[in-house]
Amino acid sequence: MTSSTTNTDLARLLQAFFCQRLMQQRQASSRTVSSYRDAFRLLLRFAEAHAGKPVSRLSLSDLKASLILAFLDNLETQRHNTVRSRNARLAAIRAFLHYAAAEEPTALPVIQQVLAIPMKRFDRPLVGFLSRVEMEAILQAPDSHTWSGQRDRILLTTLYNTGARVSEIITVRRMDLEREHGRALHLHGKGRKERVVPLWKRTSRLLRDWLPRIGPEPQQPLFPNRYNQPMTRSGVASRLREAAHAAAVSCHSLNDKCVSPHTVRHTTAMHLLQAGVDITVIALWLGHESVVTTHQYLEADLKMKEHALAALQPPTVATVRFKPSTGLLAFLDSL
Repeated sequence: MTSSTTNTDLARLLQAFFCQRLMQQRQASSRTVSSYRDAFRLLLRFAEAHAGKPVSRLSLSDLKASLILAFLDNLETQRHNTVRSRNARLAAIRAFLHYAAAEEPTALPVIQQVLAIPMKRFDRPLVGFLSRVEMEAILQAPDSHTWSGQRDRILLTTLYNTGARVSEIITVRRMDLEREHGRALHLHGKGRKERVVPLWKRTSRLLRDWLPRIGPEPQQPLFPNRYNQPMTRSGVASRLREAAHAAAVSCHSLNDKCVSPHTVRHTTAMHLLQAGVDITVIALWLGHESVVTTHQYLEADLKMKEHALAALQPPTVATVRFKPSTGLLAFLDSL
């Protein structure tokens, strides 16, 4: 097989993988397609330098396990990606090679070596969340006398109420708010999953008062920026940081905390858990695919552990002073 043919095969397989497998057959979300696209942009540019030939001449056989391992190492050491990001890039490569294996069986030896590369394990940090006092201070921080301040207060209240991901909150439209009483919000979640989250009376009232301040069209962003376009992820994060900084003047414990939209999501989950809401309901509330993901909040709640410890009566076991045996082997035999 000539180099031009193998190059055509690689280009054809990549295009078919994105257009047919991801978009048509799997109907992957735009975020998934973008994530996979970015992974292959990085991989092909790395392979170009590593293999010593332009992308136009790269073949499927160039994607050897040694190259993929070097690429993954480069992501962590040179680009300073986290292990999660490294594993996400590897997942995209694996998905493509599973597809390529069915289309090009002759490339199986190379493909199988790459598929044998394991995901890297990593320590999962404890969930960071805010206290009720800290969260309330942040919600009260935006200046309600300005248009942007009103938007920020309602945005952060809705974010806290729903536990929405930042990607979900920036895509909310006017039509996603329940029309009659505004007591629920329709969220378009991760992986094309949709859910309806109930709203507190406070949130519902704020949103009803906010609607006259934005456009009447059903597709109108519920939380627009100054140009009447949906806010960006960085825009929401920036406004939240500004509110947290202002709230830290009166709530000093916020000075030592890094507050992000995902921190607010964790806070919602923890406060629901502390209020006695069943973990399966919290999983539905947050849009978790598996309750295993939600279980991390049980692990993080020290107060609940302390209550459980206080309710548990310690066993009455007599303390026996240790007396070493006369011989090391006798001691080992007694174990």
